[in-house]
Amino acid sequence: MAVVLRSRQQIALMRAAGRLVAQTFEVLRPHVRPGVTTAELDRIAEDFVRKNGGKPAYKGYGGANGRMPFPATLCISPNNVICHGFPNQQKLKDGDIVGVDMGVLLNGWYGDSCITYPVGEVAPETKRLLEASEEGMWRGIHAARSHAHINDIGSAIQRYIEAQGFSVVREWTGHGLGQRLHDEPTILHYDSGKPGMRLRPGMVFTVEPMINAGRPETVLDERDGWTVRTADGSLSAQFEHTIVVTDGEPEILTLL
Repeated sequence: MAVVLRSRQQIALMRAAGRLVAQTFEVLRPHVRPGVTTAELDRIAEDFVRKNGGKPAYKGYGGANGRMPFPATLCISPNNVICHGFPNQQKLKDGDIVGVDMGVLLNGWYGDSCITYPVGEVAPETKRLLEASEEGMWRGIHAARSHAHINDIGSAIQRYIEAQGFSVVREWTGHGLGQRLHDEPTILHYDSGKPGMRLRPGMVFTVEPMINAGRPETVLDERDGWTVRTADGSLSAQFEHTIVVTDGEPEILTLL
C-alpha cells in the first residue's frame, strides 16, 4: 500500500483529533496517583473523549484470527508491561510507572499518542528510564525531516537509548494513520541497516519507541492475546506522538 501525502485540510482535521488526545492526557494527569485503579483512569478518559465529540479508537479494535477485540479506551501498561495492557481493578502503587496509550477518532480522522506517567515518587533509575525514553522519542522525531530516510528515525533512537544503557523493543513499531488507525509507513525504532524510503512533506505517522530497562525481548500473554511484557521482568516505558513531515521541523499533531 502506498504512503498517502496529506493535504492541509486533512492535517487540520488530524491536528484537532491529536489535540483531543493531548487534552485527555492532561485530564488524566492529576488522577494518576497511588490508589487509583487503571479501570478508573479508563473511565475518565472515555467520558472526556465522548463528551468532546470523539470516539475511542482502540475500543473494539482488532479481533481477527480468533483474538478478542480490544476491550477498553486506553492501553494501560504498568511497570514490566510494554504495551496493550488491559485496564482492570488493580490499584497503582507509589513508585510504579504506567504507560497510557490512547487513540481517538474525531470527525473521521485519528489521533494517537502515549505517555508513561510516574506514580508518586519513583526511584532514581526509574526516573532515568522515563527521561531517556522520552528523549529517545524526541531524537527520532527530530530525525524525521523531508528528504531524510525513514531509517534515520530508528537509528537516532537506538543510538541514544543504548548509550544510556537501555534497550529498544523490536517487535512493535510506529505507523502511518489518517482515516485508518494503522496505515503506511511502518516506523522502526532501531537501525534496520537499510535506508528505507525518503521522507516527504505531508507524510503523517507515529514515533513511539518502547524502551526496556533490561533486555529488549518480549513475551505476549497467550491468555488475552494482547498484553506484551518484558521477557526478563524489567521495567518498560513508552512515549509517542503523531507527527507530520514538513519542509522544516516536523509538526507534532498531538500537542495542546
